[in-house]
Amino acid sequence: MTKKIIIICLFAAATALYANEKIAFRDFPWGTSMEEFTAKMGKPVHREEINDLSSLIYENIEISGYETYMLVYFSKNGLEGGTYYFLTYSNDELMQCYTDLQKELIEKYGPTFLCDGIIKERRPYETSWQFDSGYIYLKVNTRLHEPVTLWYSSPALTKKLTGL
Repeated sequence: MTKKIIIICLFAAATALYANEKIAFRDFPWGTSMEEFTAKMGKPVHREEINDLSSLIYENIEISGYETYMLVYFSKNGLEGGTYYFLTYSNDELMQCYTDLQKELIEKYGPTFLCDGIIKERRPYETSWQFDSGYIYLKVNTRLHEPVTLWYSSPALTKKLTGL
C-alpha cells in the first residue's frame, strides 16, 4: 500500500511540473490569424472550408526527422489546431515513428495516465495530454495501416470536437 502511495505522489509531482505547459502549434499561439501563419509558413498546397473551419494543407513538412502532411485549422477566432500525418510505409516504420514521437512528447510534456498502448488486439496505440492551454493526441493503428497522426488542438476546438 505504501508503495502505491509513493508512486501516485511521484506521478502527481511530475505531472504538476508540466501543468502550466503552454500548448501551441508550430510555435504559433492559438488565435494567430491565417494571414500571419501563411506569411511565415508559406502558401499551402490546398485550402478547404468545413464546418466553420478553414483548413490549410501543406506537404513535405519535417517533424522529428520524419516527412509529413500538415493540416492547419482556423476558425473566425484564428488558429485552432493542426494535425501531422507522417509518411511512413511499413509496420516497422509506423511503430518506430510512433515510439520516437511518443518519447519526445513525454520528455517535453511529461507522463500521462492516458498512455494506453494496445489493450485490445485491434485497438491502435494512443497517447494524449490534456492541459488548460490545449490538447495533444498521438496515435497509430498498424492493423489498418493508418499513418502515425499527431494532433494539436486549442481548448475551444477540443471542446467543440470531443466535449472534453
